[in-house]
Amino acid sequence: MSTPEQSPLGKSVAYAGTYDPGLLFPIPRAAKRAELGLGDELPFIGVDVWNAYELSWLDARGKPRVALAEFRVPAESPNLIESKSFKLYLNSFNQTRVHDTDELRTKLSHDLSLAAGAPVSVVLSTPTSPQSAIIENLAGEVIDDLPIEFTRYGPPDASLLYSNPDAVVEETLVSHLLKSNCPVTGQPDWASLQIHYVGPRLGRDGLLRYLVSYREHAEFHEQCVERIFLDLQKQCEPTRLSVYARYTRRGGLDINPFRCTPGWMMPGNTRTSRQ
Repeated sequence: MSTPEQSPLGKSVAYAGTYDPGLLFPIPRAAKRAELGLGDELPFIGVDVWNAYELSWLDARGKPRVALAEFRVPAESPNLIESKSFKLYLNSFNQTRVHDTDELRTKLSHDLSLAAGAPVSVVLSTPTSPQSAIIENLAGEVIDDLPIEFTRYGPPDASLLYSNPDAVVEETLVSHLLKSNCPVTGQPDWASLQIHYVGPRLGRDGLLRYLVSYREHAEFHEQCVERIFLDLQKQCEPTRLSVYARYTRRGGLDINPFRCTPGWMMPGNTRTSRQ
């Protein structure tokens, strides 16, 4: 475990020919969380939902098999898993014989749990399963068409957020305008964001300006979502809050972090049209 700069990101690497769990590169969450003023007691619970679309291996007879995979990494795990290392690890199965899908699931869960430092669940499905073809919109009211001017594109500016304490509501808001950048390569990361809350009504113009202020910000997906959650909690004081980002795919993987106040259920796996 070390810093993002020491990960495979942005580097030319050879693909492993056979199974190699040593390719996984964990990154401790603690340093970034300390920047946000967080300690051991987290004000949220949550999960990072990963989807893999390029998983293949050889069965006991050497016949290639493929599957779609869903991985759930708990937010309380001490480490996140760097995405390029995740891709390299999954591709190390390409020429590896595995007896059956139960053995494959066991290997995946064991290796990823070891890297994350907490239990990681794994669900495998076939490309022809009904669920694999379902495309849905994130539930909520889209705020992207507000006729407002934008002048701030980074760093994230929490002062743009405000709420009306005289109007307490429960609502779900959605924006497709979230963009941040990889902190190592500078490549853009695109996402749709769903915010569900109970509390003083959020100023929608301020919320949209705030989300656009991530446009030149460099941070991993999971860290951006935690920053958004904490800024909303501090500036607007909702009694209940969830933040769910559905990021577009890169390298056959999409990452979808979810953070919420304790007591809420973990999310489904809503695949959007951009994914």
